[in-house]
Amino acid sequence: MSNAQQSYEELEFDESGLLKEPDVWNEEVAQMIADQDEIGTLTEDHWKMIQGIRRYYHKYGVPPMEGRLCMVRGMDEISVHSLFKNCLMVWRIAGLPDPGEEAKAYMNK
Repeated sequence: MSNAQQSYEELEFDESGLLKEPDVWNEEVAQMIADQDEIGTLTEDHWKMIQGIRRYYHKYGVPPMEGRLCMVRGMDEISVHSLFKNCLMVWRIAGLPDPGEEAKAYMNK
């Protein structure tokens, strides 16, 4: 079954709600997670955050600090909270692997 044909119920998540297999992530999976988390349809601004956090992670191997992500995307620091509930939700929708307990603690605020 291709990723585009997957349903939310077929995706596997860990105890923190993060994808167990980040390689299955694509834009359709991101939208399914956003729908489940009651974010709704992902807009251009949502995608800027999602793509920004994915690029940062793939370059540095760690999540960016919240303010850094917003600055890179040309938004103010509260933008992440107006688009998503918190940074951990951006991480979850972006399909990235578990960043560790310390990172999850500051991302969940």
